[in-house]
Amino acid sequence: MPNFNIRVYGILINDKKQILVADEYIRGGLYTKFPGGGLEFGEGTRDCLKRELKEELGIEAEIGDHIYTTDYFQMSAFRPEDQIISIYYFAKQLEELKVPLRTKAFDFDETQMEIYKNSGETETFRLINWNDFSEETVTLPIDKIVAKLVKNSL
Repeated sequence: MPNFNIRVYGILINDKKQILVADEYIRGGLYTKFPGGGLEFGEGTRDCLKRELKEELGIEAEIGDHIYTTDYFQMSAFRPEDQIISIYYFAKQLEELKVPLRTKAFDFDETQMEIYKNSGETETFRLINWNDFSEETVTLPIDKIVAKLVKNSL
């Protein structure tokens, strides 16, 4: 039976005009994406994003304007019986990030690789300068649309 997998992501741009991305190692694949995650039953989309940013980055955030919601069919890369619906918002961090930031893509440390061995996935975060940011920066098809929208709107 088909399922809908609803994902909510935040676009965080700091005062130096750098965009936060997550580099993830999932099931043997490397992906650069925006921070966020799955909607849980009983949550609104903005509440979901606030929770995900707290879990992933250790920060409180203010959820801003809606940017985009998937408006075409996108099958999950990991579960072919799932249709992905992704919702994107601008988000503003209200405190300093609690996670270490990397300067290179997929720069996982020993602890993160141990997490991968145990769970099959791990992630790290980095900032990308505005001039270096484009749809080519991110991996997932829906993220590419949003990257282009963000780049063209600011």
